[in-house]
Amino acid sequence: MSSGPGQITTSAMDELTADDVAAFLRDHPDFLARRPELLHQLLPPAGPERGAGVVDIRERMLERLRGEVGRLSDQQQLLVDTTRANMMNLRRVHAAVLHLLSCRGLEAMVQAVTGDLVVLLDLDGASLVVEQPAGPVASIGPVGLGMAPHGTIDRILGRADVALQSDILGSVEVWGHQAGLIRSQALVRLRLAVEGAPEGVDGTPALLAFGSADPDLFQPGQATDLLLFLSGVVERVIAAYLDPAW
Repeated sequence: MSSGPGQITTSAMDELTADDVAAFLRDHPDFLARRPELLHQLLPPAGPERGAGVVDIRERMLERLRGEVGRLSDQQQLLVDTTRANMMNLRRVHAAVLHLLSCRGLEAMVQAVTGDLVVLLDLDGASLVVEQPAGPVASIGPVGLGMAPHGTIDRILGRADVALQSDILGSVEVWGHQAGLIRSQALVRLRLAVEGAPEGVDGTPALLAFGSADPDLFQPGQATDLLLFLSGVVERVIAAYLDPAW
């Protein structure tokens, strides 16, 4: 097209077709990765119009984001549930300690450990077993206190001071007539100071056991700080009754 002075020469621009766009995208497969803002302006194909082998990028991205949000939501809920459970356990242990400190006398203390703590800690059983020196095992002692032959605690715990066990059958030497009920347990070694014990002797070996009918309530790997704190209180209070000068 010709023009005279003062006129601008223009030429018809070839129309850009869908095939041209498609060809460009095939030749530049990373185009949308370099221009992600365009994804918000594109409409995905719907239904059978997509054609075979057509992938909806936005839908895939949304699915991935939904999955990520769901995973984070599950983790958040797990954290909330764990925190609530830990706070509940802490309150229970505090209540148990205050109750133990209110006991008057060794027999009341033993009954509190083997009876009241079961309720306060929402368990199915609690047991306190004390070893005797080598010789016949006496059956005389406060109600609820189990007497065991010398070496029993080491045989049960080995070298450990605490053991958490799941999916077990309770043993008679620890649980007595409650053995059939116990399916998981927490065992803690105690060393009870006794008046007149030789210097350097740790004390009378004893075992504090907490049990549940739930086979998964106590499991290896769980935190034991509250358990060790409570067992330390039991150990010291019993020691004070056994040795008034303690």
